[in-house]
Amino acid sequence: MRRALLSIAILLPCGSAWADGPRATTLQDRIDAAAPGARVEVSAGVYEGDVVIDKPLHLVGTGHPLLLGRGNGTVVLITAPDVTIEGFDIDGRKGGDLGKDASGILVAAPRATIRDCRVTNTLFGIYLKAAPCSRVEGCRVRGIKEKTAGEKGSGIHVWNTDGFTLTDNEVVDVRDGIYIQSSPHGTVLRNVARELRYGLHYMSSDDNVFEDNVFEHADAGTAIMYSRHLVFRHNQFLHNRGFASVGLLLQSCDDVIAESNLIADNARGVFIEGSHRATIRDNVIAESDVALVIFASASGTTVTGNSFVGNLAPLTLVGRRTDLAVIGNYWSDNDALDLDGDGRTDQPYRLSSLFDHLRGNLTAADLFSRSLSASALAAAERSLPVLDPVPVVDPSPLARPPALTSVPAPARRTPARPAIAGLTVSLATLSLGATALSRGRRRCVPLAEVTA
Repeated sequence: MRRALLSIAILLPCGSAWADGPRATTLQDRIDAAAPGARVEVSAGVYEGDVVIDKPLHLVGTGHPLLLGRGNGTVVLITAPDVTIEGFDIDGRKGGDLGKDASGILVAAPRATIRDCRVTNTLFGIYLKAAPCSRVEGCRVRGIKEKTAGEKGSGIHVWNTDGFTLTDNEVVDVRDGIYIQSSPHGTVLRNVARELRYGLHYMSSDDNVFEDNVFEHADAGTAIMYSRHLVFRHNQFLHNRGFASVGLLLQSCDDVIAESNLIADNARGVFIEGSHRATIRDNVIAESDVALVIFASASGTTVTGNSFVGNLAPLTLVGRRTDLAVIGNYWSDNDALDLDGDGRTDQPYRLSSLFDHLRGNLTAADLFSRSLSASALAAAERSLPVLDPVPVVDPSPLARPPALTSVPAPARRTPARPAIAGLTVSLATLSLGATALSRGRRRCVPLAEVTA
């Protein structure tokens, strides 16, 4: 009889009275009473108070019960291995201490699974802290909109975790969507991070794979640093704009492959500095102010088989030394002919120009990035080159866009934002490039068409 009553108590929400007595239990009481490895089902309702799970347990919410934290710490703390929690709404009441990692769910043990949880009003959303072989699946994290980026934590934070899987999650309105540090051998699939500082912020984590993710509407889509052996495949880096925004940034990273991605409508498409043997292939890189930013400190970079469409400038090369290999790409502003019909234009495509050199070495040149004078200066330089410190050419450019069927189609269309300051200045200096402009400015291709 006592065992039967205990089973009933596990199913009752906080504040409920037993049918045969006035006593009610908290969710923590139910967790404490469960045997290690038990499946504990929690019915719909509101459960107040932070909880600690210190034994292997499968905690399942029916009807998405709400766990309402105290507002001063982590709502769910997992300290035992082999814990699964699924089907809960978690509210941190907009409180807690960022320095103490206040989270919706904090995992500090191996082999946890967090599934189908919706986390709101917490500083960190879901935090894997030294939690090897853990999984976060199908969760939704929304941060505290009223706080600045410096006052918020990451949506999904992974630290010192060897072997992790993040799939089908959505993160909005936090500092960084997914933050990964000192965590190798991970798989990140089909996640969406938007409206934040960095979609993906990443340090010192080797041998990880990123596929079918969307990083959009951020100050920077990604910032990848101090790591090796990474693969980015079928991802979307979209609408990341600001003074120094970028779609995919590689800083001091070696042996990175980025293939079959859509990198579109960013201030800078791909940014590579201090990195070695990066391969950029079979991507669509479109509608960005600068398609590629490559520093002289990068070596062994290969750019091949990509489709560059509607970018203001193809390349900013920073420094005077490079072994950049650019071959066999499509460039939408390449007007050379393919007279022999071999699918390649009969002349090489020259990426570097006077304006692109200036913007790579003079920060103030970015103020002109969307101006008519910038296009005029670039066109004039192509007609009559006067400065070519490090010539960069594609010796065998494609005459037609390649059929990149593995590149994902954009999820939505966002109109490009005009640079009013650059346009104003360009009107005053337009006459400097009027002759060069007689060749015509390239067509702006809608984002919805670049993968058609």
